[in-house]
Amino acid sequence: MSMGSYPQDGGAPPGSGSSRPDGSGNGFLRSLGFPELRVHHSFDHFDFTKAARRILVIGPMGSGKTEFSARMWRDARIAGKKGSVVARLTTTDGADRRRIFFVRSSLDGGRFPDYPDDALAYRGGYERCGDGIANVRDSFGLESLIACRPEVGTWVVDEAAFYDERIAYLMRNESESRGLVFVCPTLVLNFRREIFNQTARLLLENATDVFPLTAYCEHDDCIADSLFTYRYYKVDGEECPALYFDPLIIIGGDREKDDPREPNYCTRCDAHHWLPAKEYTYFTLKPLGETASRGNLGPLLAELAAIAGDPGRSRLHASLKRIHLDRDGPELPPMKSLNVPCIAEKVLVYLYAEQNLLSLDQMRSVALDLGLDRDYLMKRLSDNRRPVEL
Repeated sequence: MSMGSYPQDGGAPPGSGSSRPDGSGNGFLRSLGFPELRVHHSFDHFDFTKAARRILVIGPMGSGKTEFSARMWRDARIAGKKGSVVARLTTTDGADRRRIFFVRSSLDGGRFPDYPDDALAYRGGYERCGDGIANVRDSFGLESLIACRPEVGTWVVDEAAFYDERIAYLMRNESESRGLVFVCPTLVLNFRREIFNQTARLLLENATDVFPLTAYCEHDDCIADSLFTYRYYKVDGEECPALYFDPLIIIGGDREKDDPREPNYCTRCDAHHWLPAKEYTYFTLKPLGETASRGNLGPLLAELAAIAGDPGRSRLHASLKRIHLDRDGPELPPMKSLNVPCIAEKVLVYLYAEQNLLSLDQMRSVALDLGLDRDYLMKRLSDNRRPVEL
């Protein structure tokens, strides 16, 4: 795997604006009287002759990962018109890599609700795939698709990090045994700027090639390059950063939302990617959860009562104030994270579904004692594959 470089196709990923110089063109240009220039590769078409690859297309939301797949789809339609000589170059064990199938996670079904069901949709457009697209829930669904379509040589698995860990080994085994190519446009870093999950880690370990894409920072006053996905909420029209312990997975799509319970996403550079409460999570919140796991729920209940009733009295507020306000050059945006509703509910999701520090009975007890929003809790727990009835 070549992290930070492009696959051996010899070209840059579509939409990347490659800055890799190619000295081979310099001599030709100089022979025409041009001065010495930095010559860059253009956007090359996808090379369907190379077998047995697992390609990750990584970058923040809005960087063009799915658009990369749409370009591949268009390339395949052109390459598919070639004759038998090309077919021999692109086929291994009966699977022609010019035949592409697009796989979308069923968890991401609400992402583009205004497009046709067979659309390979991205921000700004879509490709109609007909019967070459399907939604699957897990790696077993993908395995069934592959078995039913032995003629397909290239599989585009969108948002592969949403699937179970098994998918990384399924793709590796199918790739090595039959020469299949898998292309995975996916987030590798979550909104916390950490490896998205164990599936993302295994995809990186088993990849052969990586296409890293970036985007402009979407802050109004910035045009810097960005690699980070930023999650925020809109409360009374104001941007409020998501807290570090916000639920890891929130299903809801790319549409901009004014509902303060539903997050928005954009890409941000380091300077404008606010992530409040990371220190609080590890310095205070997890220890409270660990104390609760040993049977003493009182300290956690007191903190959640303050967060739900009067955030200014909470240890969360004290931590954010010390880090972001009591300093030279106060940072105001992180303090707005306290304006987002359902913070106590998010704590419970984090400690129960992600950290496994609370029992179901404890979570139910806290939700009942504090009168928390049970519908919100159940929705977020379902998003994170821990569905329960409260």
